Amino acid sequence: MLQTFLPLFFMTFGICLFIVLMQFLWRYIDDMVGKGLSILVLGEMFFYAALFLVPMALPLAILLASLMTFGNLGERLELLAMKSAGVSLIHIMRPLIITVSLISVGAFFFQNNVMPVAQVKLYTLLYSMRQKSPELDIPEGIFYKDIPGFNVYVKEKNNKTGLLKDLMIYDYSEGFNNARVIVADSGRLKTSADKLFLILSLFNGESFENLRSQENTNRTTTAVPYRRETFSTKDILIEFDANFNRTDESFMQNQYLGKNLKDLQLSIDSMNLTLDSIKVINAADIYKNSYVRSFQTGRRDEGEKGDSLVGTRIIPLFDIAQKEEADFDKIYAELTPSGQASVLNRVKTSIERIRTDYYFRASTVGTEAAKVRRHMTEWHKKFTLSFACMVFFFIGAPLGAIIRKGGLGMPVVISVILFIFYYIIDNMGFKMARDGVWQAWEGMWLSSAVLAPMGIFLTYKAVKDSVILNADTYLNALKNLIGKRPGRKIERKEVIIYTPDYAAARSALVALSDEVERFLKGHRRWLNYLRFWRDGGKDHAAEKIGQEVEAIVEDLANSDQNLLLNKLMDFPILTGYHRFNPGLEGRAGLLFGLLAFPVALPIYLLATYQRKLLRHDMQVIRKTCGELVEIIDTRVHSVDNNSYLREELKKGI
Repeated sequence: MLQTFLPLFFMTFGICLFIVLMQFLWRYIDDMVGKGLSILVLGEMFFYAALFLVPMALPLAILLASLMTFGNLGERLELLAMKSAGVSLIHIMRPLIITVSLISVGAFFFQNNVMPVAQVKLYTLLYSMRQKSPELDIPEGIFYKDIPGFNVYVKEKNNKTGLLKDLMIYDYSEGFNNARVIVADSGRLKTSADKLFLILSLFNGESFENLRSQENTNRTTTAVPYRRETFSTKDILIEFDANFNRTDESFMQNQYLGKNLKDLQLSIDSMNLTLDSIKVINAADIYKNSYVRSFQTGRRDEGEKGDSLVGTRIIPLFDIAQKEEADFDKIYAELTPSGQASVLNRVKTSIERIRTDYYFRASTVGTEAAKVRRHMTEWHKKFTLSFACMVFFFIGAPLGAIIRKGGLGMPVVISVILFIFYYIIDNMGFKMARDGVWQAWEGMWLSSAVLAPMGIFLTYKAVKDSVILNADTYLNALKNLIGKRPGRKIERKEVIIYTPDYAAARSALVALSDEVERFLKGHRRWLNYLRFWRDGGKDHAAEKIGQEVEAIVEDLANSDQNLLLNKLMDFPILTGYHRFNPGLEGRAGLLFGLLAFPVALPIYLLATYQRKLLRHDMQVIRKTCGELVEIIDTRVHSVDNNSYLREELKKGI
C-alpha cells in the first residue's frame, strides 16, 4: 500500500503546489515585472511562496492521492481480491492511516515552527519589491510617467545605441506652478554608478521655465515672467533610487503571522487583559458621564421684565432621585425662553461631545478586539491543517474504493470539486471569525465540521460495500419517487368460457385507433399555467380512452392465441398519471395557483411531465391497435377458416 500511495502522493503534491504557486505568481506579477530584480531575489521569493502555499496544496494532494490509490486498486480488482481473502477495508487502510497521521503531525509542526518564518520572509520581500522603483524602459509615442516629477515623451528611439530622438519633457519636480518644459532633438538616459540618480543628457534643444516665484507682488500685473533657454548640450540630474532595499523584518515578526503557538497564546492573554482594562475604564467613564450628572435651573425675577437668568441652582440627579421623583418637563417649563434656549444648546453640545467620545472609544475597542480575533484565528489555524489532512484522507480513500476509477480523470474532477467546496466553506468561516460575527473556534473549524461527517459516512458505506455512487441506483430511486408505472400481465386461460367476437373486437380497435389519433392532434404537451389551474388539470378524453382500452383487453383476454395475448400486454395502463387533479378548479384553482406559487409551480411541472407520459402512451396504444388488427386479420381468421374446413371434411367422411 505504501509503495502505491507514496509515489502518487509526492506526484500530486508537486502538481498541486505548482498550480497554487502559479496562481500566486499571477496575483503578484505586477510587483515583480519591470523592477530589474535579480534571479536570486526571485528564487528566494518563489521558495518562501512555496512554503507559504504548502497548507493549501497538502490537503488536496492527500485527497487526490488516496482517491487515485484506492481507485486504481478497485479498477484492477486488487481491492476485490483482498476483500475476498477476508481482509477488511479498514485493515487495508491501516498503513495509510498511520502514514497520513504522521503527515498530519508534521503539518502541525510545520505550521507552528516553519510557517511564521516563511510568512515574515515572504511578506517582507513582497513589500520591498513594491517599494523598488521600476526599470526605465521608455516607450515610443506616449508619455512615460514612472519617473517621479517628470513626464517624458519620445517619438523614436534606437535600441542599439540607446539614443532618444525628438524628446519632450515636462518637469513638475518643483510644483505644478513652477513647471518647466524642455524640447530636444535627441538625448540619452543612464543611471549613476550608485543607482541613486538618473542622468539625462540632452542635445540641441530649448527649455521654457515659469518664474512665478519671482513675480512682482503687485496684483494688478497680469503677465507672468518666464525664462527661455537654448542649448546645444544639457545634463539633468534626477533623483531615482533604482537599488533593491530590503525592509526590516522586525515589524512583521511582531504581527500575528510571525508568531508560533506559544507566542500567540501570550499575545492573546496580554491583549485580552488590555482590552478588559479599556472596557472597565470606558464603562466607568460612561457611568460617570451618563448618571452622575448635574443640571442647572433658573427662575426669572418677577420684578425684572428681561429674559436673563438672575439665579441658578445646581441640583444633583441622585439627590433628586432620593428626595422626590424629578419632573424634567416642569423644571424646563419654569425657565425663561432664553434660559430654555441656553439649556437646549448646552444639551445639544453635550450630546455631540458624548457621541464623538463614544465613537472614539468604540473604535479603540474595535481595533483591539480585531487584533485579538486575528491572533485567535491564527492560533486555531495551527491545528485545522492537520485535521483537514485526516478528513480528506477518510474522504478520498473510501470514495476511491466505491467508484473504482483510477488515473487522472474522474479522481481529479471529484477532488477539485470537493476542495473548492472546502475552500469556500473555510474562507466563509474565516471571514465570519475575523469580523467577529462568530467565535474564532466556530469559524475556523467550520470546514472541518462540515467535511468530517462526510468522511465518516463514506467510510461506513465503503466498509459495507455500498453502491452509493452507482448512477442506476439514483435513477431507480427517482423513478420510484415520481411513481413506478405498473405493467400489464396476461396469461392464457385454461378454461375459456366464451370465445371473443374478433370481428367486433377488430372494429373496436379501429375505432380506438381513430379516437387516439384525434386525441394526439388536439393534445398539447405544454398547458398554460393559468388554464391548468382553472380547469383543475382534468383530462376526460384520456380517461375515456383508458376505459375503452380496458374493455378491449378484458374481451380479448379470453382468446386462445398466444401471440394476441402477448400483444395485449403492450397496452399501457392509463390510471394515476394520465391526469393530475389537485382537487381545485375555477376561481379557487386560479387563486391557489397565483397566491401559493412556490407550491403550485412544482405541481404544474409534475403535471406537465405526466402529460408527456400520456402522449407517449397514446402513441403506444395507437401502434398496438394496428398490430392487433393485423394479427386478427392474418392469424385468427386463418385459424377460423381451417377449423371450418376440418369440420366439413369430418362430415363428408
